[in-house]
Amino acid sequence: MPAASIQRKPVGASLLLTCQPDVPDSTLISDLRWSDSRNITIPPKATGQSSPPIYTESISGGQALALLFNSLQESMAGTYYCAASYSVTEQLAASVLVETYVAITWKDAPEDQRPILGDDYIVRCEVYANPPATVDWLRDGDPIKSSGRYVIENRGLLIRNVSESDDGLYTCRAAVISTGELAKRVIRVEVQIKPEVQKLPMVLNAVEGQSFSYMCNATGKPVPEFQWIKKSTQQNVADIDRFSVNALTGQLDISRVEQDDHDTYTCVAKNAAGISESTTKLNVLIRPKIIEFMNITVPQDEEAVLACKAFGRPPPEITFRRYGTTEEFTVGLQVSDDRIVLDLDTNTERGETIGNLRFSKLDKTDDGLYDCIARNPGDVAYKVGHITVEYKPNFDHMKALPPVYTWEQRPANLSCFAQAIPNATIEWRWNDRRILDLSDFNMKIEEQGVRSDLIITPREQRYFTSYKCVATNRLGREEHVMELREARIPDAIVQAKPRSVSATSMTFDIIPPAVQMGLPITAISVQYKEEFNPDWNNAINRTWSPDSPYIVEGLKPQTSFSFRFAARNVVGLGPWSAYIVHSTPKRSEPETPKTLHVPIQEENEEDDAIVASPYADHFELRWNVPVDNGEPINFYRVKYCPGSKVNGVWTELEGACLDEDIPTATHYEMRDLQADTYYRIELMAHNAIGYSRPAHLLLKTARGIDVVLRVDDRALSSAAVIGIVVGCVLLLLLVIDILCCLIGNLGLLAMMCRRTKRSPSELGDEEKLGREDEKQPLNSLPDVGVKTNSSVEFDGRGVQIRSGEIIGKNSAV
Repeated sequence: MPAASIQRKPVGASLLLTCQPDVPDSTLISDLRWSDSRNITIPPKATGQSSPPIYTESISGGQALALLFNSLQESMAGTYYCAASYSVTEQLAASVLVETYVAITWKDAPEDQRPILGDDYIVRCEVYANPPATVDWLRDGDPIKSSGRYVIENRGLLIRNVSESDDGLYTCRAAVISTGELAKRVIRVEVQIKPEVQKLPMVLNAVEGQSFSYMCNATGKPVPEFQWIKKSTQQNVADIDRFSVNALTGQLDISRVEQDDHDTYTCVAKNAAGISESTTKLNVLIRPKIIEFMNITVPQDEEAVLACKAFGRPPPEITFRRYGTTEEFTVGLQVSDDRIVLDLDTNTERGETIGNLRFSKLDKTDDGLYDCIARNPGDVAYKVGHITVEYKPNFDHMKALPPVYTWEQRPANLSCFAQAIPNATIEWRWNDRRILDLSDFNMKIEEQGVRSDLIITPREQRYFTSYKCVATNRLGREEHVMELREARIPDAIVQAKPRSVSATSMTFDIIPPAVQMGLPITAISVQYKEEFNPDWNNAINRTWSPDSPYIVEGLKPQTSFSFRFAARNVVGLGPWSAYIVHSTPKRSEPETPKTLHVPIQEENEEDDAIVASPYADHFELRWNVPVDNGEPINFYRVKYCPGSKVNGVWTELEGACLDEDIPTATHYEMRDLQADTYYRIELMAHNAIGYSRPAHLLLKTARGIDVVLRVDDRALSSAAVIGIVVGCVLLLLLVIDILCCLIGNLGLLAMMCRRTKRSPSELGDEEKLGREDEKQPLNSLPDVGVKTNSSVEFDGRGVQIRSGEIIGKNSAV
């Protein structure tokens, strides 16, 4: 058993063949055995021995013998015999043919295969079988035929010029027809794309001492990994301090760029499909450094070169400018000054530039500080240098100085300071002799650094003369003459006459005496006394500064006074002169106060000054204290009236004027004014004798909203209701009459318009003198043929028409 005489099994399979004699009495069976085709008996497995490839084993109590194959091999194929003796004399035998075959085996058929885009690729599927197997291919369940891009070979499926569309699942199917064996292998094909690095710029700029980042981009499938390689050392920069590389994104970061980083770098992108790279040069921009900028000292009118040397990568450009200015010198000849040329000398290999600012003929104005400016794409560097222009001494700053004055043997100081580079030495001469050689104790020289002071005590008249200051340096010599003069008191005042006179004061116009340069008038003095008092020792003195008004106050009214005047300087008071006698008038009312407001319109002789109030409902009037003319001012009277001014004539609203007496203050606040209204203000000062002439002012209040007074009781009285009704009726009748006049030339207004016209002169006379029929609603209109500005005015009593411009707000048309 099994009963079939032929047993077909695959190599590697296990097999059990059982031999059991079919006899009446099994006890008579002897010598039961299995033998191979060479008639060699196959022994049983020994006790304790591991199982041999083929062995026998007794079963069913020794009545059957099994032949066991642990793992069939091709060499085990053949005929196997089972034999036995029955009752010693009868021989029993049976045979079975064991045939082996090789099952389908996947020899080279990986389940994941990755062709490269554009290449020819064999999807490998090698099969071993005996008997041999036939192989076909399917994709997505559809058979693949050998044609075009697909070729079925023994090794597998050849795909020509692989494209991304070749991605997918392929089925390699093997079949052995003789055995009916069928096997499938599913292979995943994933097309890979070689990486391609985007071309890097030829040069990347990084600034020394700063951070730097750059992204290397590449395409590929699968996503490539990145490396950056430094060419000079062939190092992966990810292993260098200060460098870091993101292997997934390709970003290169340098935390702080140094000069040694100046090199060529390669970005390498790798994946399973291949490798790609691109190279760039990292140009480390070294910020400019000014390594040499020396101050220079050059004599005036000679050639000078201000040189500045700077280092950097790339070599910096150099220019100059005057310190504190923004205008820079340009390379070449300067348009504004053809004495100056800027040239540059650049050494690219060493990264150095030398800038030379050349002056063909140095001027004293070229002295000062200069900025050297070095620029490259990395930064800008500055350094300050100085040009010192040497020149011989000069006394230009002293030429306009006045002479030195002294008097009464007071020591005089003659100071001499020469402008010069290098500093000059000072020598004093008198009458062309060195003062140091004279040994004159009245002349003493004191040195104060670069300044020299000659102290002279003029005990004799001969010292009032000229002195020479001589300055010398290695470039030259210069002299300056200084005069010492004797100071005298001022001359007599040329003229003094009264300009304005009041009962208690006089204002004078005074012509002072001529003065010498350096000896000005410091004060003007006056003495005055009553004319009939012969003694000037009892006179009253008053002194003014030269630029103040010459006013004498506190005089007696109706009195004749004698005045004399003198000028004063540092020496003393000049002679009394310009004697005049003048009388004060009798006591009278005060002078007209003067308001302290700036008019918005200058007043004419006949017009009042117009001022504007910044407020709509109040205004602070201010004035100065006028001359009281012998009696103290005891109060001021302020009167103000609203109204309008037509053709130069002011018309007040009757009953609307307010006046008030103000104590000796010089300001008054006008309250409860109407907005956008003209007020005529009259201000008078009063003393025991009477009122001064009034000062007039025309005030214009600001635009605003008048204050509305509200009563506590919300209910209107019957009289108020009746008044409102009557007013509404009158307003309605007026509107109807105007409409009738405009549409049909009818009504009261039309009748008045048809009245006899009068001449403009008659109309003007009536406007000046007043009219008895003022209560008529409208005056007759001027002649149609004459074009005049006209206005209609309501003055509180009636409506008037006037020609000319009008000032005021209480107008109704």
